[in-house]
Amino acid sequence: MGQEWGAGVMATDGRRELARRGEDEVADHLVERGLEILCRNYRCPAGELDIVAREGETIVFVEVKARRSRGCGAPAEAVDRRKRARLARVARWFLRERRLEGVACRFDVAGVMVKGDRAVVEWLTDAFSC
Repeated sequence: MGQEWGAGVMATDGRRELARRGEDEVADHLVERGLEILCRNYRCPAGELDIVAREGETIVFVEVKARRSRGCGAPAEAVDRRKRARLARVARWFLRERRLEGVACRFDVAGVMVKGDRAVVEWLTDAFSC
């Protein structure tokens, strides 16, 4: 029984490490393309946003999906209707909290394929609207 628990902890740690690596890769990718990172892992009662950035006058909410293989499909395919609705709720919370209602914003999705030391970022701008 103790071994099963340990294996689960390792799997969870591996997913967290993959998620962190994906977010790091995407943040670097965005900065290289001229975006300013406003915050990462923004949390509120409505949920979490992976990355909030600014491109010019536009607030950009970026959902990051990292994968080691395409066995479960492309990373961006994991952002379904329910996930998009949740992201929109969290984004509204973020905008209200910072008194940014009415500011232009968009939702991007960044998929990261990680293989060893190599990572490939696929950035979909304006991936969905709410």
